[in-house]
Amino acid sequence: MMNKRNALATLTLACLGAFGAMGAAHAADEPLRIGLIATYSGPYADYGRQFDAGVALYLKEHGGKIAGRPVEIIKKDTAGPAPDAAKRIAQELVVRDKVGILTGLDFSPNAYAVAAIATQAKIPTIVMNAASSAITSSSPYVARLSFTVQQVTDPMARWMVKQGVKEAYTVVADYASGVDAETAFKKAFTAEGGKVVGEVRTPMNNPDFSAYVQRIKDAKPQAVFFFFPSGVMPPAFLKVWKERGMEEAGIKLYATGEATDDSYLDATGDVALGLLTSHHYSYAHPSPKNQKFVKDFAAEFGGKLRPSYFAVTAYDTMAAIDLALAKTKGDVSGDKVMEALKGLSFESPRGPVQIDPATRDIVQTVYIRKTERAKGELVNVEFDKFERVKDPAKESK
Repeated sequence: MMNKRNALATLTLACLGAFGAMGAAHAADEPLRIGLIATYSGPYADYGRQFDAGVALYLKEHGGKIAGRPVEIIKKDTAGPAPDAAKRIAQELVVRDKVGILTGLDFSPNAYAVAAIATQAKIPTIVMNAASSAITSSSPYVARLSFTVQQVTDPMARWMVKQGVKEAYTVVADYASGVDAETAFKKAFTAEGGKVVGEVRTPMNNPDFSAYVQRIKDAKPQAVFFFFPSGVMPPAFLKVWKERGMEEAGIKLYATGEATDDSYLDATGDVALGLLTSHHYSYAHPSPKNQKFVKDFAAEFGGKLRPSYFAVTAYDTMAAIDLALAKTKGDVSGDKVMEALKGLSFESPRGPVQIDPATRDIVQTVYIRKTERAKGELVNVEFDKFERVKDPAKESK
């Protein structure tokens, strides 16, 4: 039995390597096949819809082509964080579907699992969301166009101290990105002279926040910083926060932008009003590039689907692939594409972005925003910013 397993593993590895090496052999008129691994079902299905919308908008603007080649997107559903499924899907995309590039990857555990395939197949892999800091360190064939949790948390911690917050309590979801947020906040907050007076990690699956919020209320900290993934957890936490009268108790609340993700903001409702967050993209970002992006997005998909940072990163990923393949003259072999991605910079709907040549991670502006109601809709209004922010977990490396 073990011999069969070993033989199968060897065969799979050999196939991955062979197909990965075929990148340069594609004819210019053949479709560029891109494997998109994302969540299309379950409570986080909006992630996949946003990815698809961003990709579709870019391709429509460019005649359905990248680097002069027609594009074929092969979508696969992991139904949420499922690293074993993500790894198996990536293998199938490379070996059976013969994709030239892998992308998507909304959850960090999935991205880590796919990184192993990227290395074996030497296939360029671009992360559209997964935000755990070490992902780009897990394979030389992985770059990230989204953000890291530490990258958007660190500025908030520093900004809070500058506003006079000296003591804070942290609440994070108990998984890799939540631990990253907790780590980055504590490091930056204490470096600026603040003190973390309490920490709690909550389960990912249907947590009841009542006991946690009551514990915080009893502790009476000056402020609370929280991090949860976009979707179901932030509204549930904010609802309990309001019900327990935390604002009336004088406890200030801060978060990263996942708490007021644009695609969930209307559903979250007035419990989000006044929340201060730090993030790299807002639907209300005032640049001409974003105003055009939002207008074109509405024309293509209607008013019900508001673009979120997922859609923007998917759009930017297509732009990055296009720019990289222009540099490689259409060659999609892993080493050449990864080299072309390093140092790449362009204007995104979120503002100026660059792929750090040393870490293959994103360098970008992080904005401080306040949730307000404008023209009848909830929006994240940017009012302060930190420019050219790198992932603090890699800055000293």
